Amino acid sequence: MKKFSTLIVLSFSLLFAGAQAQAAKQLESLWQTIDLPTPESVLYVADKKAPYLFVALIDGQGDVADGKGGIAKLATDGKVIDKNWISGLNAPKGMALHENYLYVADITELVIIDIKKQKVIKKIPVADSVFLNDVTVNSSGVVFVSDTRTNKVHRYLDGKIELYLDKVSSANGLKALGSTLVVGAGQELILVDADKNRAVIAKGFESGIDGIEMIERGEFIVSCWVGLVYYVHSDGGLELLIDSREQKINTADIGYDPNTQQLFVPNFFKNTVTAYQLK
Repeated sequence: MKKFSTLIVLSFSLLFAGAQAQAAKQLESLWQTIDLPTPESVLYVADKKAPYLFVALIDGQGDVADGKGGIAKLATDGKVIDKNWISGLNAPKGMALHENYLYVADITELVIIDIKKQKVIKKIPVADSVFLNDVTVNSSGVVFVSDTRTNKVHRYLDGKIELYLDKVSSANGLKALGSTLVVGAGQELILVDADKNRAVIAKGFESGIDGIEMIERGEFIVSCWVGLVYYVHSDGGLELLIDSREQKINTADIGYDPNTQQLFVPNFFKNTVTAYQLK
């Protein structure tokens, strides 16, 4: 990995410095919504009138273009607003929001949905992609989408898709933070700066990273699809919050409400979404 510039080194140090004794974190179960066919991702939407959740439903196999997939809309208390808010997708996974548009990873396409019109307005094929997985959008509207099976991250900018990063081991979870990008690269959480330099934020996860949510500056909650949820402290230390592997309850791409500090976890094979209070 290349060395960061002096500015990036200083910024990174401020963001993640200070290994201090951390108070233990925990998740308290709040509610669970059932009968959601193969939920892979949850996205919290901070609507001014009434916040809500989008849930990506595969409703089939994760790599088959069968037209069964869609997006459900839930209230933040778990009540179903519209189970078929969008239908006719294939195997939708990660989602991201910018202004009035919802961006969805759908196997080999980046799907753009107009939220007000409740309509798919564009499906953009991503060349040489195999398994598009997560999506994030930065404050400038630049979209990033990961392809786990080709170890790549693509960028959608000015109406064009282009390769942004390669050789990112099992690239999955993404979170845009300013000009930087946090990436779940297999069992490592890495930070990529604007010049594409990479640094490890945390490592030692027991399985491949799926969802990433920033809780506060330098601290994250990270899910691993097999049934693990971790709290990542600012010193890179990991605290295991959920281990549901024995019960075979998957924990896929999580959503988070920063106002209430509630975490929303899609339980892939159980067809449920479970909400937790972070304490």
